[in-house]
Amino acid sequence: MFDDPQSPAWTPLLEAAWRARSNAYAPYSHFQVGAALLTASHGIVAGCNVENAAYPVTLCAERGALSAAVAEGLQPGDLVAAVVVTDSPKLTPPCGACRQALAEFAEGLPVLLANRNTRMLHRLEDLLPHSFTGRNLQ
Repeated sequence: MFDDPQSPAWTPLLEAAWRARSNAYAPYSHFQVGAALLTASHGIVAGCNVENAAYPVTLCAERGALSAAVAEGLQPGDLVAAVVVTDSPKLTPPCGACRQALAEFAEGLPVLLANRNTRMLHRLEDLLPHSFTGRNLQ
């Protein structure tokens, strides 16, 4: 179902990510990002980037969506799929911090990157090989 970037299964996630992107707070970079996560138990949860004049305080869309999902009860293994959208001509993958945060919950997560014209599907483990997770602490 989530192995084809053109599958209609992605449509609700894409719509949620684009809606979230429209609410992004990006007064400094003007680079608006939306993300949506599909969870096994709580449906679709979306997030957008929230910039701050103190740049390290900025929150990426992916971690915003992840935080919202955790607030709704997300547990490791519950993530089913993720979408990241921008209006940039180049597709924008999650940053390293977002990749690491997502890996805590689903290393094999399908991640669809999209803009208005293009879609590209990746697996999180390909975007972040050899991730550091709870298994490394045992």
